[in-house]
Amino acid sequence: MHTLLRTLPRALAAGLLAFTLAGAGAGATAAAATTTADPPRIGLVLGGGGARGAAHIGVLEVLEQLRVPVHCVAGTSMGALVAGAWAAGSSTARMRDELTAADWNALFLDLTAYRELSLRNKHLVQRFLPGSELGLTAQGLAAPPGVVAGQKIKLFFNRLARAELGEPDIAELALPLAIIATDIGSGERVVFREGPLTQAMRASMSVPGLLAPAEVNGRRLVDGGLVDNLPVAEVRDLCRPDVVIAVNVGSPLLKAEDVGSLLSVTAQMVNILTEQNVTRSIAQLGPRDIYIRPALDGIGAADFERHAGTAERGRIAALALADRLATLSLPPAAYAAWQQRLHVGARVPPRVDAIEITPMARVQPAVVHKHLSQQPGQALDSTRLAQNLVALFGEGDFEQVDYRLVREGERNVLRIDAAEKRWGPEYLRLGLALSTTLGQGASYTLRAAWHRTWLNRLGGELLAVGELGNSNGASLEWFQPLSAASPFFGDTTVAYRRERLDLFAGDDRVSEYVIEQSRLTVGAGLRLGTLGSLRLGVHGTRWRPSLATGLPLIEPRARPAHGALVLLDLDHLDRRFFPTDGWALRLDLVDNRGAGADYTRAALDLRHARAYGAWVLGSRVAWTGSPRGRLPIWDGASLGGFLNLSAYSPNQVAGDSARYAHVRGERVLGQMPLGMRGDMRVGAALELARIGGVFVPTRHSGTLHALTAYVGGDTPFGPVYLGLAHSLAGVTNAYLFIGAP
Repeated sequence: MHTLLRTLPRALAAGLLAFTLAGAGAGATAAAATTTADPPRIGLVLGGGGARGAAHIGVLEVLEQLRVPVHCVAGTSMGALVAGAWAAGSSTARMRDELTAADWNALFLDLTAYRELSLRNKHLVQRFLPGSELGLTAQGLAAPPGVVAGQKIKLFFNRLARAELGEPDIAELALPLAIIATDIGSGERVVFREGPLTQAMRASMSVPGLLAPAEVNGRRLVDGGLVDNLPVAEVRDLCRPDVVIAVNVGSPLLKAEDVGSLLSVTAQMVNILTEQNVTRSIAQLGPRDIYIRPALDGIGAADFERHAGTAERGRIAALALADRLATLSLPPAAYAAWQQRLHVGARVPPRVDAIEITPMARVQPAVVHKHLSQQPGQALDSTRLAQNLVALFGEGDFEQVDYRLVREGERNVLRIDAAEKRWGPEYLRLGLALSTTLGQGASYTLRAAWHRTWLNRLGGELLAVGELGNSNGASLEWFQPLSAASPFFGDTTVAYRRERLDLFAGDDRVSEYVIEQSRLTVGAGLRLGTLGSLRLGVHGTRWRPSLATGLPLIEPRARPAHGALVLLDLDHLDRRFFPTDGWALRLDLVDNRGAGADYTRAALDLRHARAYGAWVLGSRVAWTGSPRGRLPIWDGASLGGFLNLSAYSPNQVAGDSARYAHVRGERVLGQMPLGMRGDMRVGAALELARIGGVFVPTRHSGTLHALTAYVGGDTPFGPVYLGLAHSLAGVTNAYLFIGAP
């Protein structure tokens, strides 16, 4: 009825005009032309709101359903992502599929998957806190520009915008597009109407403090929501629309009682700035314009995994205004023609005729080529290329690695843009571990390192480490590949360590020794891809035990030794601490000959983990022994410590050989917040062990066991766990640990 009443006066007027001009053919034709109005020009505005911006997809679906064309679009932040992908030809169905396929926790973690790191970088992860890297520059200490560099996010934008078909230029898109960003240096509003699309999308989504600013033409750009989160004025200037459709998905302000922590205060400040400019934009809407505000209660800016439900809420909000939107509808044929020029159909990626590496100051192009599986003459495989670039990023030398496919005459040139770290190649790294146990009390370790990469064109590195706490020491390590891309390397290490050694008789600590160890090793090795390495070498070592307190069980004199060593280190775990999948194998063989020692020490350690939904089943098998001679007490096999016969204190059971095995089950409780790696879990382990040739008489002989329960996980501060273990032998121990061991 409402539609009938609205159209009745128009029909009566048309009938009267036709009656008046009856019989005049030419006049009737002219009148008909004057009554056929051109369809209105429509501008679409997609606002920012983080994960809440997935609602834009639902709105676009309704516009398609109602055959509403759009003549230009402006977007900010997540709105820029959706607007850019849509203007570049991605359908709403494809956007939904890509959002579903994306691992959002992984996208906001720049760290290359642990198992894809080189063994040297794995060792850095093991010894130092994640995110502790600081650059040592001529201007002083320099920190990375954001918690997340945005490496994986940028590659995701490439995929969404179909950059494998050639980097889209905003000015050449079928639909006029404007993307808003903010100059973090001047506070100015920056508008992209031309230039690389994915670069503009990356700039507009650079949340300050979380994502590193995007460097564009010498300007450092961040999230456009700070200055124009709902760019109504921009879309009016872009195509002079008769009607503006504005979709606001911004986050509402927190209640006063919910603002207390530093993070919540920061978030509220950003929200206040955003809401103020959104209010100004809404005031610019006229009576013909259509304002859509989806009901997104309970959905936060970081809830990307809820994109399907968020898009549905956008669809519901648009359908609620279907009557008004329908007045903008085109006939089916006209809408199909409009849509045909907008969307990119299924196209085969072009052949790559040449690959170019942008010039770099330190890193050699061979390092880049080593990671690329793409070859000239082949069709571009964007999925595999993205994996290659993430692995290249994991080398640790770059702050951003990206690609562009450009047309040069008749050739398709794949350009790899590898931006070296501005705060490199000299770094300060930090490690901190705090622990306490029932058996040995509290301890701490503070570790700092000076790390210099690219000492020469072959990729040489120096790592100087100092350690202070319950163990004290220093080391200098030199690593030298034969070439930048060669799997062969040489290394030399000079190290000094002073640590505590407790000796037990049963459950009682009877002696506390301080063991000083000085060692020089020179070796050569073969890198086995990202799996690990095989290393051969020689060493010269000097031990000196001294009694701190208790019974004198070791003669206090220096023990020099020398000999050969073999180390096979393979690591295919997905995480160093609390893994969910993979395996690791370490085989250590060290021969010791000399006046102070005459034995061979061998150690084998095999670990495995596999996930079954939210459950993780893990295991470990280890053996230490002496194929030749007998292990001395200061270099013996020992049991005790967390998941190494947990009911016992470290070194509580020690001898010439040790066998150990455990099986554990863990239930993942939840993931770290977006932008942070790791998870938290609760677990239990059954441990079995046997010691041979004990150094000090003890009642703990034969088969030993422990039942251990714990809660913990891998966090931005390294492993964290709280555990309790008990053995039927009447031994109990508890653990609290935080940091990088």
